[in-house]
Amino acid sequence: MAKRTAPPLATAERNQPRHNAGMNLRKDNLDGLAVGMLLACCMFWGLQQVLVKAIMSEVAPLFQASLRCIGACVLLFIWCRVRGVRLFERDGSLWPGLLAGGLFAAEFACIYLGLRYTSASRLTVFLYTSPFWVAALVPLFVKSERLRPLQWLGLACAFVAVVFAMREGMDAGGSGMDHGMSHGTLGDMLGLAAGALWGLTTVSIRANNLTRIAPEKLLLYQIATTALAVPWISFALGETWSFHWSPLAWGSMLAQTVIGAFASYLAWMWMLGRYPATKISVFVFLTPLFALLFGTWLLGESATPALLAALGLVVIGIVLVNRKPT
Repeated sequence: MAKRTAPPLATAERNQPRHNAGMNLRKDNLDGLAVGMLLACCMFWGLQQVLVKAIMSEVAPLFQASLRCIGACVLLFIWCRVRGVRLFERDGSLWPGLLAGGLFAAEFACIYLGLRYTSASRLTVFLYTSPFWVAALVPLFVKSERLRPLQWLGLACAFVAVVFAMREGMDAGGSGMDHGMSHGTLGDMLGLAAGALWGLTTVSIRANNLTRIAPEKLLLYQIATTALAVPWISFALGETWSFHWSPLAWGSMLAQTVIGAFASYLAWMWMLGRYPATKISVFVFLTPLFALLFGTWLLGESATPALLAALGLVVIGIVLVNRKPT
C-alpha cells in the first residue's frame, strides 16, 4: 500500500478525518456507554481465563489461540461486508497496522503458553500490568492523555487491589501446579511479557494514530496477523490439532471466538478511537477480579473479605482516574 504522511501527533486528534464521524469524534472523559461496554468486556475477559484453562487438556493452548482468531477473521469479513466497511483501501496504515498486529500476536502466544506452566490467577496478575505501560508511554506521544498525580494514585489503588485480591489465588496456584518452580517462573515471565506486549500494542495504536481508521480494520490487522503467525508456532511446538472435543470444549471455543476475539475486541478498538486510552485501560484491573468471582461461582471457591475489599479499592481507583480536573 502507498504510504501517506500522517498528521503530527500533537495535532493528530484535531486533524482526524471525519469519515465515519460518529466513531471518530473523541471525548475527554468516559460516558455511560463507555463504562457499560468496558464492564461487559472485562466481565467476559475474566470468564475467558477460566474457559481457556478449563479445556487445555483437550485443546492445545496455541491451537485454541489460532482457531479463535481464524474464526474471528471470518466473522469480521461477514460483518464488514454487511455494513459496507472497506478493509483494503490505501490509507497509509499498513506498516503501523502490522506492527500492532505483531505485538498482539506475540501477546496472545505468551498468554496461552504461559497458561501451560502456571495458574490462570497467577498469570493474570502479571498480564494486567499493561495499564502501567499505557499510562507511562502514551503521554509521550499524546500530550492530552498525561495523568495527573490524583489519577496516578487511582491507578496505584487499582493495582494494589489486584495484588491483594490475587494473593490467595497465587499461593494456591503455585502450590497446586504439577510443574516445578522453573516452569512456574517461566509462566510468570510469559505473563509479564504478555502484559508489556498488550500495553505496547495500545501505545503503538495511539502513537501511530491508527484510531483514524475504522475499528474493524484495526481489529483485522491484529487478529489476521495472529491467525497467520500463531499456527506456525503451534506446529513448531508439536501441538496436536484434533477436533474430538467435549461439549464444554466446543462451547468454550465458540465463546472465545464470537464474543472474545470478535465482539469484545471490536468494541475495544472502537473505544480506543473515541475515548482516552489511559482512562479506559484502567478498567482492565476489573478483569482479574471477575476471574476470581467466576472461579468462586464455577469452582466452588469462597468469596473472601479480601476479595470484597479489593473490589472496593478498584472502584475507588477507577473514580480517581476518571475524576475531572477542578
